[in-house]
Amino acid sequence: MLAIVAAVLLFIAFLINAADISTNDVFTSTNVMLLGLTALSLHLAGVGTAWASRGRRR
Repeated sequence: MLAIVAAVLLFIAFLINAADISTNDVFTSTNVMLLGLTALSLHLAGVGTAWASRGRRR
């Protein structure tokens, strides 16, 4: 899930940079790229990937 979020954020950063869209100081392509890289690194670290399976015990 975090990898998909990272891919979307990096794509948005690419579009902002490629189209040379002027944004405010908070929503720059570098900041969006850093958010995407943070989500990607959390995904690679294994955060949010452990699913608690509560199946039937035998």
